Amino acid sequence: MSEIKTLALNQKVENFSFDAYHNNEIRRYSFSDFEGKWLAVVFYPADFTFVCPTELEELAQFYGDFQKAGAEILSVSTDTAYVHKAWHDVSPAVGKIQFPMVADPAGKLSRYFGVYIEEKGLAYRGSFLLDPDGVLKAYEVHDLSVGRSAQELLRKLQAAQFVREHGDQVCPAGWKPGDKTLKPGLDLVGKI
Repeated sequence: MSEIKTLALNQKVENFSFDAYHNNEIRRYSFSDFEGKWLAVVFYPADFTFVCPTELEELAQFYGDFQKAGAEILSVSTDTAYVHKAWHDVSPAVGKIQFPMVADPAGKLSRYFGVYIEEKGLAYRGSFLLDPDGVLKAYEVHDLSVGRSAQELLRKLQAAQFVREHGDQVCPAGWKPGDKTLKPGLDLVGKI
């Protein structure tokens, strides 16, 4: 197997193609399909598990807020698109999902984003925010047993969007839209 380069902060994502279950069909996507939009790429270990449906249901609950912010969500596991469909069809929580559920059965995307667990064939819980140019702006990775907050991911998205639009300002800890920002001295911008 050839070595897959890992995506790093402030790098542009490679234009991988992948299958996804979305809107009651399985279709092929690539990252270029989402150019011009913010993108939340959310890895989870596996379908038909315990913590994963709680995270995905919460993402589904906040999906409208992500869309209002000009963002798309891609949930990703190492299951096939057919397994995603089966889970979507039988789980009340997962049945609420309207965003694409990406299939990564060979672990190619999981390796590229640095969340693949080789000995298990699963992905850690990783959340990645790509800007409209496909550049990685923020990420977090959790152990398998620790669920994430969709609301916090949305807050990070909003902060990254604010900084992109107001390049001379930065967002302090816990910043939310409407809160005060910081304007560092010109000698510090880009070095923070």
